[in-house]
Amino acid sequence: MRLLEVWAMLALAATCVCAQSLADLPQYKPEQKIAECETIRSWGNVDMASLLKSWEEGFRKHHPGVRFADTLKGTETAQAALYTNVADLGLMDREILLLERHVMLRRTHHLPFEITVATGSYDIPNKTFALAVFVNKDNPISKLTLKQLDGIFGDQRTGAWDDKFRWHPELARTGDENIRTWGQIGLTGEWADKPIHVYGYPVTIYAPFPGPMLFFRSKAFGGGDIWNPELLEFEKGEQLTEALSKDRYGIAYTSLAFKTPLVKPIALASAAGGSYFDLTKRNVVTREYPLTRSVYIYIDRDPEKPVDPKVKEFLRYILSRQGQQDVAKDGGYLPLTAEIVREQLKKLD
Repeated sequence: MRLLEVWAMLALAATCVCAQSLADLPQYKPEQKIAECETIRSWGNVDMASLLKSWEEGFRKHHPGVRFADTLKGTETAQAALYTNVADLGLMDREILLLERHVMLRRTHHLPFEITVATGSYDIPNKTFALAVFVNKDNPISKLTLKQLDGIFGDQRTGAWDDKFRWHPELARTGDENIRTWGQIGLTGEWADKPIHVYGYPVTIYAPFPGPMLFFRSKAFGGGDIWNPELLEFEKGEQLTEALSKDRYGIAYTSLAFKTPLVKPIALASAAGGSYFDLTKRNVVTREYPLTRSVYIYIDRDPEKPVDPKVKEFLRYILSRQGQQDVAKDGGYLPLTAEIVREQLKKLD
């Protein structure tokens, strides 16, 4: 079968899965009427602008009197706008930083309230892309587990913090679990004693776009932040794959969009003994691929009080079949599965 035919079949399969997922979602039906001239204020990620407009237009069909005030200057503005009470919604295309959570906790005595509103993209660089793990095309390795990625990219640690500021010593690991040669993960012959060269994004939270790094360490390290000291850092994905193209013994993570003919993505499993999944659009839609990412909206919700009615109604629309159809039509991010939609709706009650 020709490669073009294979890609066409994979694209059709992804389309069918996406359509089935949308059919499983609840239709939006207003639970309460939003008062005339009510305004919903949004701050945050600018790459979500067109999708936000689609959601607003769809919501107005049911609540024609509602108004929207959007100030989308970047993800880093979302939490500050919430805790200073100039925003009702904070749009974020990456995982929230502990520091951002901490400021909200100090000012309001509760944590930011998170709702997952879309799945990240399959391979679009500015749309919260799934992370591909690449090796040089000459490398015979074809699959790895997340624990093996921890061994390769991480280093010994005494534990890790979770997103509620709880320390987890059970996430500690020793230097004996480091993986520094290709032979340690089963390669033989000329590869057995060759060092693994690791490439990645800057590990500082102050990098302009820390999202890929934050997500990778969350999934591979369980939230730990101790990296392989030999990590070579690059700001841009194309720089990572360009460097890897010239290094037979390298490994890197970035977007599939930056693939070159000299590198190849490998399949991943969440745990040893589990199934391995290639980075395909279908596996991102279903979230079976372990390094699939999410897009979020945060609100400032007092846990002792109900969600603001206008905000709850708008979030219910976003999580409905109509709202997720808007996601599919926008063409960047991907719709949520029915299971995740149910989980998010339950959080709003």
